[in-house]
Amino acid sequence: MTRRALKLAPLLLAAVLGGCAWLTPNLRAPHLTVLGVRVLRADFWQQQLEVRLRVSNPNSISLPIESLQYALSLNGHRVADGRSARRFTVPPHGTAQFNTEVTANMAGALFTLFGRGGARPVAYRLRGKVELARGLLRELPFDERGQFVLK
Repeated sequence: MTRRALKLAPLLLAAVLGGCAWLTPNLRAPHLTVLGVRVLRADFWQQQLEVRLRVSNPNSISLPIESLQYALSLNGHRVADGRSARRFTVPPHGTAQFNTEVTANMAGALFTLFGRGGARPVAYRLRGKVELARGLLRELPFDERGQFVLK
């Protein structure tokens, strides 16, 4: 009986691991877009920014987002780290928008935003992870680049 069990063990292990892969959906990371950044309060040492984000879901199932953690770089300079403050769900192949406040602790953030003169586009990079509220796969990393015009 033990020889038979030892011969079947690899098959059983393969079946279990295959079943786990089947249970874990093949989710793609959502696409995040910075729609705008607004300065709420600022002095030389610290800037309070409101960042407007759009989350696009490329999946055929809804994404119940627990939180978003991200690092925001503007014109190649990392200016802020942020975390969304509320839960929301992005429908399948749909979008959701929200505002989040971040604190930039560097004087360079003001120069990056205002030292360009006029209403020129600001290049951004947004990196981080989406934490899902449920499911076997709980984190989806993202790395997005784009531009917005400062308001």
